[in-house]
Amino acid sequence: MTHIYDAAVIGAGIAGSVMAKSLADHGWDTVLFDRKTFPRHKVCGEFLSPESLMMLKKLGLREAVAALKPSAIKRTSLILSRGKPLEIALPGTAWGVSRYQLDATLHQAALRAGVQLQTETTVMSVKPGEQGYLITTKQRGVVHEYQVRAVIAACGATAVSGLQSQTPRDAMSIKGAHLGVKSHYKGLNMDGVVELYFFEGGYLGLSPIEDGLVNVAALLEREAFLETDKSILGLIEAACARHSKLSDRLSSAQPVAGTQAAVAPVKLTRKPLAWDMFPRLGDAAMMLPPLCGDGMSMALRSAMLCAPFASRYLKGQISLVEWERDYTGAIHRDFKGPLKWGHRLQGMLAVPYLPSVMLAAAKFTPGLADRFVQATRLKEIEY
Repeated sequence: MTHIYDAAVIGAGIAGSVMAKSLADHGWDTVLFDRKTFPRHKVCGEFLSPESLMMLKKLGLREAVAALKPSAIKRTSLILSRGKPLEIALPGTAWGVSRYQLDATLHQAALRAGVQLQTETTVMSVKPGEQGYLITTKQRGVVHEYQVRAVIAACGATAVSGLQSQTPRDAMSIKGAHLGVKSHYKGLNMDGVVELYFFEGGYLGLSPIEDGLVNVAALLEREAFLETDKSILGLIEAACARHSKLSDRLSSAQPVAGTQAAVAPVKLTRKPLAWDMFPRLGDAAMMLPPLCGDGMSMALRSAMLCAPFASRYLKGQISLVEWERDYTGAIHRDFKGPLKWGHRLQGMLAVPYLPSVMLAAAKFTPGLADRFVQATRLKEIEY
């Protein structure tokens, strides 16, 4: 007799792992797929906002993440090539922790809850079946089929759109694309601050993580870096060449071998889509501008919004149509404000000379910077 799973989650990043764990915690037989191996390094700000920490606590995951000894972060510094930095206090303490460690910790939590985790597994198709859906996968060359009652997509923006993560060199062939690059560095003293450096063609952030390391992550415009070294460290070096303060800051730091990662294309204007055949979570549902530094919070929130509806559907309390309606409405309610202001801020900072004007205005207008920060953050709600 064919085994029928209650739910399948496609994508074992933050949103997918939390979603699978939440379903298993409620007694649902859940399988979690990801086409990549873990642990691995990803392009990410590796910043857990104060809002994220509250959600981790509600999910019963805060202690497990705290055991990774993340860096405590209390403020942000915005730095242009000229003038003094703008210091902004965060609305609480944030944590800096690598995705390499965080994803592995979330996987262990999902496994303890009873989730069946299948990595190095490509989902080849998802089709309607007699009991819900028929999923065909390929793992190390072997094809498998799974019958499941419900499917949730948490496989990221590139996988959902049919695009794949690429090297920076590949990304240069995509007209108008942004690309993200990251590497860990040692030899930097951050003192509880995230530093954001703005320059022509993009920006770069320094964020402290565990073990005294610093995550160096940049979002770059493809056309502004066509003539540079196409390696990840070469692109970071090219970014430093456009900002003297950044160059000085990284001059004595050393990249950590094996921590480099890249992703392209990064589409900042992608419209939110909470449902397409089945629910989408995290980056699969929307793109919160990286400048907001709240992508991991978005992933956690989308999973926390979706899980109760999924459970009610599996219990037969709501229909698939009602699940789609209610989850889509919840995504719109929670993310409308942060997405609107995040995209506005991202767009303004892409205009030449406007970042200087904005920083000057923030320095001379008490509370303006704090209001911008609050406008791009998720609001706390009861679950």
